[in-house]
Parts: sequence; C-alpha cells; structure tokens
Amino acid sequence: MKKICVYCGANTGARPAYTTAARLLGERIAKQGYALVYGGGNVGLMGQVADATLAAGGEVYGVIPQQLVDWEVAHKGLTELIVVDSMHTRKMRMFEMADAFIALPGGFGTLDEMFEMLTWRQLGLGEKPCAFLSVEGFWQPLMTMIDALVQERFLHEDQRNDLWHGEDMDDLFTWIANYTPAHADKWLDEKRRSQLKHLEDT
Repeated sequence: MKKICVYCGANTGARPAYTTAARLLGERIAKQGYALVYGGGNVGLMGQVADATLAAGGEVYGVIPQQLVDWEVAHKGLTELIVVDSMHTRKMRMFEMADAFIALPGGFGTLDEMFEMLTWRQLGLGEKPCAFLSVEGFWQPLMTMIDALVQERFLHEDQRNDLWHGEDMDDLFTWIANYTPAHADKWLDEKRRSQLKHLEDT
C-alpha cells in the first residue's frame, strides 16, 4: 500500500476551516486506498488528520521523537507508532516510508519538513511529489515568495512547476497519481551544465 505523508500544525489554527480540511484530507487518503504517515501527535491538525483517516478505515503510521512522547502528545490509537531519537531521524524515517508529501497549514515545523523534502528532491535524492494544500488562501503568500525565487534566478522554473499548490483535493489526488518528476539536472542553467561537463571530462 502506498503511503502519503502529511505535514501540518500541532495547533488547529485560527480558522475552523483548517480542521475541516485536515479531516477531509484524512478521509480522502483512506478512501483513495493510501495509508497516512505523519508526525504521530494527538494534538492540533495532526490529531485531526490521523483520527479522520482511522475513522474512514485507513492505516496510520506515526513517527514521533521520544521527547514528544515524554510530553504526552503521542497518539495511542494508530496502526503503528514509531518512536525515534530525534527530529532529524524522524524526518528521514518519514521520507523513507512515504511515497508523496502534502503540507496542510502549519508553522515552522511544517515548513522545515516540507522544504527539506523539496531540497532533497532538487538534489536528486528522491523523486516524490510534494504539494501544498491551501485552505482559504493560506499558502498563497508562500507561493508568491517561491515565484520571486524563480524571478530572481535562485530557483529554476521547472522546480517551481514540479510543486503542486491549490485547494481542490480532486486535483491534488489526480496530480499525485499521474506525477512525473522533474529531473535533478533541470535546475542547472546551461553555463553550469557546461562547467560540470568540463569537470567530468578532466
């Protein structure tokens, strides 16, 4: 069974719509025949997406560092709860387990986890789809910043186009099912390709 990793807030945020979207996403993951991989918490949007997946008959795998278990925020009703020694180990384990990554609204942790996946993919360390599921325009300011990175030539346009952003879950799951990754060398401009080719030939 393929697994979708969801990154999201350990709080529910300021709008009820965030909780609604988390529960709808969890339900869709189960109904589409995927399992959920997430951060293992029982709080915030994390707990909501896990509970909704379970309620819809899906499997849920939580990966949580021991520190958060000690803080009593671990979900006890999952298909499997995997306890690891650090946040770094957690990210690697979730990367290894998942076939795709979706970011719901969240804070620093959500951004950190998703951008690490995007960076690894850009470097050719993985070819797994990454998507920002927006709720009432939540991720739009970030997309504007990413578009600025392309305009200022810190990010290749192919890498921007390789990233899904939107609010329609039907479109999201269709995109994941038909995803074709951009190859790692696409973010290199022609001058850089020539420089690398020269180094390989010497």
